[in-house]
Amino acid sequence: MKTNALTIGLGLFCVTSVSAQNDIDALRYSQLTFGGTARFSSMAGSMGAIGGDISTLSFNPAGIAVFRTTEFTVTSSLFSQKSASTYNGLESGDGKLNFNLSNIGLIASWNVKENNNSGWTSFNFGFGYSRINNFNNRNSVQAANTKSSLLDTYVNNANGHASGDFDQFSTDLAWQTYLFNPVDTSGNLQYNHVIKNYGQLQKKSFESGGYMGETVLSFGGNYKEKVLVGATLGFVKLRYNEESTYEEVDDQDTIQNFKSFSYSQDLTSKGSGINFKFGFIVKPSDWLRIGAAIHTPTIINTKDTYSSSMKSDLETIKYDTVSPKGVFDYSVITPLRAIGSLGFIINKIGLLNIDYEFVDYSGAQLNSSPNVFVDVNKTIRSKYTPAQNIRIGGEVRIDPLVFRAGFALYGSPFRAGENINSDRKSYTAGIGFRENNYFIDFAYIYTKQNSFSYLYDPAGLELNSIETNNRNSSFMLTFGIKF
Repeated sequence: MKTNALTIGLGLFCVTSVSAQNDIDALRYSQLTFGGTARFSSMAGSMGAIGGDISTLSFNPAGIAVFRTTEFTVTSSLFSQKSASTYNGLESGDGKLNFNLSNIGLIASWNVKENNNSGWTSFNFGFGYSRINNFNNRNSVQAANTKSSLLDTYVNNANGHASGDFDQFSTDLAWQTYLFNPVDTSGNLQYNHVIKNYGQLQKKSFESGGYMGETVLSFGGNYKEKVLVGATLGFVKLRYNEESTYEEVDDQDTIQNFKSFSYSQDLTSKGSGINFKFGFIVKPSDWLRIGAAIHTPTIINTKDTYSSSMKSDLETIKYDTVSPKGVFDYSVITPLRAIGSLGFIINKIGLLNIDYEFVDYSGAQLNSSPNVFVDVNKTIRSKYTPAQNIRIGGEVRIDPLVFRAGFALYGSPFRAGENINSDRKSYTAGIGFRENNYFIDFAYIYTKQNSFSYLYDPAGLELNSIETNNRNSSFMLTFGIKF
């Protein structure tokens, strides 16, 4: 298994072997975003006590019981990502665009006859899809380093081991390209690398893509217009891919017998999983709504395929080598979630909703057969912590227009001392046009988060961290029809 350097937030710059899975994989699939419809997103995903939107099926399923008509919705989204990173005083960055289907779904409503004695006034069934995470990211960083090299980590990993024991996706590639060599031939298994004096330019480019999407089957009922209940069976599908290239270049021509080397990595993860959600909404008065929901852990069966390659230019000769293709099957178990909500109805012309979400990221796990994740799961328990997420959203109706706004604060998943301002904040706004039989909604979401990372494992080395400012925007458009 690989050992990762400290990585905080979304700063995924650490250069490691792609041949193993670690705590970052568990965190990636445990941190969710609010997707779905433009109405839901423009209120920062805060509708837990209000309901009446198909996106709530993935948050508080009781929201399905608010519907009184059959409704079909479809939502498209344009996602814009930008990152700016500072390393050794030099700033660089990049960005990426992604167009995707954020939501599509159907709610069917069945109103019970008024003369029934059960107390139930309606039952609803829902089927739909929502995107709950977006992995699209592109970034780059470069600066001179006068204190260390990635080759230091390869030498540290190699010392005391014969070449046949080297990691064939990282250390062995550096060995095959003659970037480090034995200190002598006496068999003491000690090595040194070809960079005799530091000052080389270090560069890293990183690009990722993919998504997590959830298909939901939901059922709910309305009891005497006072208690709404609902349940959702969620089927999660994910795809994550990343490509990265790390380089060290003697751009000042100060290192004898060395010009450059590059290390490239490719990883694709595919998975599918299942979860269950249950929720309720209580109406103690005409103006107040109280909601709550529980999400079971999602169990995701995942397959990783990966490979890496390395090239070296030692002035008089060049080498290159490629790893074998790796394949590994494992499962990710995300944490349980609990959501509590308060909703306020303001004279039928406006509403306000507040969601509080609790999620313990230290409860995530990786599993395999045989189990090789004992140390990784210990790291998850020691590195991560419970987090509290707050979402606030509201809307004001001035027929036929509806104006919306929201704010979401996602707490850091890291224990004290492991993070610096790594909370995620989202600011949202939107407008809708509503008629009796159809509606059109638009939303804008702006999200920012600072993250910190290392180019490689800093243990025992002099290496400065990379600070990255992540700024993402989403533009969403929903079209809906009522029957």
